[in-house]
Amino acid sequence: MMYGVGTDLVEVARIERILKKWRERFTLKVFSDREIRYCSEKVCPARHFAARFAAKEAFLKGLGLGMGNGVRFRDVEVINRAEGKPVLELHERARDMIERAGIRGSHLSISHTERYAMAFVTLEK
Repeated sequence: MMYGVGTDLVEVARIERILKKWRERFTLKVFSDREIRYCSEKVCPARHFAARFAAKEAFLKGLGLGMGNGVRFRDVEVINRAEGKPVLELHERARDMIERAGIRGSHLSISHTERYAMAFVTLEK
């Protein structure tokens, strides 16, 4: 049974500007160490940071939340399985909320171009 869906679209240039101005202050507040390492190793890190930012927002929308309710961006982590598939790994408050809601699975699709990054999340009971 479907619990919720969420989608988000992010302009890569916006994330690029934020990275130039606030680099560590922004990345350490929003992304896990694994996400920072993964994105920083890419030719265009801003695209990958933007896609992960979109995934975090899409997850929160799927839960029916905006930012707040104690869920931090770092509680929602995007990792890639060995075959490359992106998946959500949830920590602390995000994990607690899905357990209480009876959510048993999530699916994530992310994509990015030179200008935009998007993510789509489904949550199922």
